[in-house]
Amino acid sequence: MNIGKLYAMGVGPGDKELVTLKAYRILSKTDVIAYPRKLNGDSYALSIVEEYLQEGVERVGLHFPMTRDKELLKAKWEAIVQEVWEKLSSGKNVAFVTEGDPYLYSTAIHLTGLMKERHPEVEIEIIPGISSINGAASKLDIPLADGDQQLGIIPATYDMDAMRKALEEHDTVVFLKVAKVLTEVIGILKEMDLVDKATVVTKVGSPEEVIYEDVASLEGQELEYLTLMIVKKALKEHKSRQGTTGAGSRQGA
Repeated sequence: MNIGKLYAMGVGPGDKELVTLKAYRILSKTDVIAYPRKLNGDSYALSIVEEYLQEGVERVGLHFPMTRDKELLKAKWEAIVQEVWEKLSSGKNVAFVTEGDPYLYSTAIHLTGLMKERHPEVEIEIIPGISSINGAASKLDIPLADGDQQLGIIPATYDMDAMRKALEEHDTVVFLKVAKVLTEVIGILKEMDLVDKATVVTKVGSPEEVIYEDVASLEGQELEYLTLMIVKKALKEHKSRQGTTGAGSRQGA
């Protein structure tokens, strides 16, 4: 059997020009593009690379359910891997594209892991991508860590004790997907006198990018799912240099 190759590919945080040359080369010749999609069919990852795809390339949208139901997740993941396997087993190379980096809090981790278990004969190559963390730090002119400084990359959760501990133990903290607990995290920042050291970014690098510098004013607001917060304790010049003109002070890539 001629089995295709699976590429787990990071395509960056949203700026089309941050797609790597290696990713571009593979995208221009692969047989099938697989991508995470919403129920309505939209795909952020696909929108980043769409203009780089060859004409007529086969597209496979994969819906990953947002649930903690283990049985439902198991069944859905088995179906997703089977769908990708059907393409690979017919001899087609498949590139699964995901925003950011494929091995940093990405669906690609689960896809490749289960594929290795079910079909170890499949060759898999990981194509790294620029994460939203790097993209945001560059856009905001905030060095993440220097010298002996410690950086924490923290998935934002409702465990406020853990969120506080992360702030206490690190010089810089990046809270990923912070929108769902934004008000609670802002409360902790105020208690720790760190709210002026924080900046929030949504869909960094994309045309829908919004930078929020007046973080305190975001209490009670609902933001986009792809939102992160950078808190840097040693932040001194950034606010005065960039200027603060309201909660959504700058928009657009």
